[in-house]
Amino acid sequence: MQLDQKIALAMTGDDSKKAQAIRLRAARMLAGLGQEELARQVGVGKSAISNMELAVSYPSLPVMRYFYRGHRVDFNFFMNGDFAQLPGDVQEQIFPHLETAHSEWDRREGSGRVRGGGPSAPKKSRKSKT
Repeated sequence: MQLDQKIALAMTGDDSKKAQAIRLRAARMLAGLGQEELARQVGVGKSAISNMELAVSYPSLPVMRYFYRGHRVDFNFFMNGDFAQLPGDVQEQIFPHLETAHSEWDRREGSGRVRGGGPSAPKKSRKSKT
């Protein structure tokens, strides 16, 4: 895989919730865990993991710490897509999972469902007092 392809897949330099959600999903797949199992490992609810993967919230410190300690995926990868410092075997394994995570994100977004990072709900208009 070419360097420019890796940069695009890792969304290097992008610290948005969407980018971090995609990287988290790829890391979870790399670890071979479902959302529920990851939640148990970290000590959070499954909905917290789901919200992180839907870009409702950023990956939490305990989640990033779990992946760093248990799977050698570090904070810089989650936060900024920096992959150069990942061990070679981790890099080899994570890029196919990034491809899958991107495809799943695109399918979900193409389904018409609005997810985290999307437009907010319309604000209620105030009636002026006259």
